[in-house]
Amino acid sequence: MTTVSRAAVEQMVRAALLRHRPGGSMRGQGSARLIANISARHCHLDDGTLKILFGSDAKLTVMKPLYQAGAFASDQTVTIFGPRKQMISNLRVLGPLRDAPQVELAFSDARFLGIDAPVRISGNTAGSPGCFLVGPHGGLEIPEGVIRAARHVHMSPDEAQAHGVGEGDRMRLVVEGEQGGVLDDVVVRITPESKLEVHLDTDEGNAVDLVNAREVTLSTH
Repeated sequence: MTTVSRAAVEQMVRAALLRHRPGGSMRGQGSARLIANISARHCHLDDGTLKILFGSDAKLTVMKPLYQAGAFASDQTVTIFGPRKQMISNLRVLGPLRDAPQVELAFSDARFLGIDAPVRISGNTAGSPGCFLVGPHGGLEIPEGVIRAARHVHMSPDEAQAHGVGEGDRMRLVVEGEQGGVLDDVVVRITPESKLEVHLDTDEGNAVDLVNAREVTLSTH
């Protein structure tokens, strides 16, 4: 009878979790844990926009927590209309509320809607295109806020120090798999409450088959 050590069992469990983790992958054994997730199209709302779309007493309700502390996918969704009269329904609202509305799309989403969305870091929406949002209670046009979110990595100050990077630096993501690839210019975002996690949009994640990746590593160039 073969005896398997506790360490070997833990390694096998980690490998199984990696294979079956939806929408993401992580760095292999012997390394700091790195989560890489696909961030599908979504929107953020401020309180005023929430009330227009969902009613004066509306509050975001949690459908499921996300990996970053305090972030969550809400039960609420909206419909977005672009200048071509095309629309995307069931656009998930992420919480918590922000100071201004923001819509984050993949390139293919923006092209479908006819919106020339610039690549920006979340929160940098000045001069970006707007759109029309519709909820169950009403609709409104936001004058700006539609972006393609720049690929980025969240990390804490300690994690940033360990990687030797600072806020706004660029890193390289290597995805190993049958359809893997290398993505440069992953923007570093540092906050005290952040946990190490890479965000790619749907187009980027599908291009490197992130869901089926064997290993994902992050490094400076």
